[in-house]
Amino acid sequence: MRHRKDHRKLSRTHSHRRALLRNLVTSLIEHERIETTLAKAKEARRVGERMITFAKKGDLSARRHVARYVHGESNVKKLFDTVAPWYETRNGGYTRILKLGRRLGDAGEMALLELVKSPELKEKLRRDEEAAAKAAKAAGKGAPSRGKGPAKGEAPEGEAGEGAGEGAAEKKARREKKAGPAKPERPGKGVGGFAPPKTGKARGRQRGKSGE
Repeated sequence: MRHRKDHRKLSRTHSHRRALLRNLVTSLIEHERIETTLAKAKEARRVGERMITFAKKGDLSARRHVARYVHGESNVKKLFDTVAPWYETRNGGYTRILKLGRRLGDAGEMALLELVKSPELKEKLRRDEEAAAKAAKAAGKGAPSRGKGPAKGEAPEGEAGEGAGEGAAEKKARREKKAGPAKPERPGKGVGGFAPPKTGKARGRQRGKSGE
């Protein structure tokens, strides 16, 4: 008999299990659906629905309670300002679990945990997304295109050309200063300091001297 067995231990210690559920609930609020094992999904659903119930209260005490559990101020704000109003007329049952079958490897049973949305809410969210996309497209068209005139703070074309010419002259003068005066050529050396190639007569005289 399953008496006094309140929750699944998930083969973890208390601190590890609490950290796992906090991460799952935070991801559920941020992405509105998560994929995990069936056992973890059932445990995360219990905590996630409690957080939504606290958010529906909307008072300071509830916000502090949720902020102690959910990671990130942005996720707490989304839960209170966006997610909680979706379920004003719904008493519980804010999430659903969809079984996805068993995964390869250890054959663990997988499930999809997601927030429930009514058809009216889905249609409203779709219209909002379309309106935001149109506004962004109109803003992109209204922005000035590149190459149609000098940007703010840039010099006109003639002044820019003069500045470029002066810069090139300064660079050339610096290079010449670094190079310094040309080294004098050594006596007896050819052009560039290299000796001229030896002729056949010189080779013959050297052989005669050595006694060959």
